[in-house]
Amino acid sequence: MSVHEKVNILMVDDQPAKLLSYEVMLGELGENLIRANSGREALELLLKNEVAVVLMDVSMPELDGFELAEIIRQHPRYQKTAIIFISAVHLTDLDRLKGYQRGAVDYISVPVVPELLRAKVSVFAELHRRAHQLEMLNRELRRLSSSLIAMQDDERRRIARELHDGLGQELTAAKMIVDGILFQEKGEASSFKRNAAADASSLIDRAIQQVRSISHLLHPPLLDEVGLLSALRWFLEGFTKRSGLHTVLEVEPQEFPRLPSELETAIFRIVQEALNNVFRHAKARNCWITVKHASGQVTVTVRDDGKGVEQGVTEFRPDRIGMGIGGIRQRIKEFGGELRLARLNPGTLVEVVIPTKSLPQAPQTSKVSSAVVASIAK
Repeated sequence: MSVHEKVNILMVDDQPAKLLSYEVMLGELGENLIRANSGREALELLLKNEVAVVLMDVSMPELDGFELAEIIRQHPRYQKTAIIFISAVHLTDLDRLKGYQRGAVDYISVPVVPELLRAKVSVFAELHRRAHQLEMLNRELRRLSSSLIAMQDDERRRIARELHDGLGQELTAAKMIVDGILFQEKGEASSFKRNAAADASSLIDRAIQQVRSISHLLHPPLLDEVGLLSALRWFLEGFTKRSGLHTVLEVEPQEFPRLPSELETAIFRIVQEALNNVFRHAKARNCWITVKHASGQVTVTVRDDGKGVEQGVTEFRPDRIGMGIGGIRQRIKEFGGELRLARLNPGTLVEVVIPTKSLPQAPQTSKVSSAVVASIAK
């Protein structure tokens, strides 16, 4: 909806003459004016049209204004729609309170002052237009954010492949050449060359290991070839060695199913980011990770025994959360999931719940031997 796009204004009254007078008064606004001669007709029109403002008489046969407003408010689409009551009789404070409780936002008494009616309707119409624009901008922002995350994952996958297949292969070839020189050198005169070649071979070997580690951390090949759990076990093994933190992984059920590729990548990144936060900030010694799939949802928890997070972080205050938590929240939103943070005694609990019922089914793979898993991880 653009800034100048018209909105619908529904006018409800059982007297056609009044509807005509409202139409004349509001004609200057340039909005779409819709008539309804009864509450039931108004409900039918509301189901077919998106309405910004409802202007209705309080006293109508069969279904009066109070009852109609209460029914309208029960519909999810119209819980925040502006409802303006017009009353030809004096309303007591209790009557007004009843109307506000049913969903009215304003009252106008008869005789209606045209300027007052136009002013009130135009304000609510503009609020609706602005709210609709904000919703569209937020939707576009979420789409762009989702695209950015997907592009980041694709770029990580590409860089990992380039490191492994490009630079990694070149280093491996260089090591083979140096090793060949080392084995060909003989005699005391060549001891310096042998030592230099041995040192060069060792350096290249370490470089190959670093390239492989960086490549796998950017995007583990196990994630695509074998699945989430194998990738998590490989990552936790390396994380424990690098950080000194003791980690425990619990999985339910044991025969854990394959999930859609995008979801497996998201869960891996969530666990990876959560553990990196533990290492950087928690000063913990132990960390427990659980991954459960049951009742149409995946639940992932990361718990540590560190110093715990501040209250502002658990409340997701923008000035307290960093890029890590922000990235986790955004990934979860793309799947309609929920993130919860809780401070424990000791430590912190990160819990992620993602529904899987509406997601496409991932192709199930047969069991893979530990030897095959190890070869893929290398």
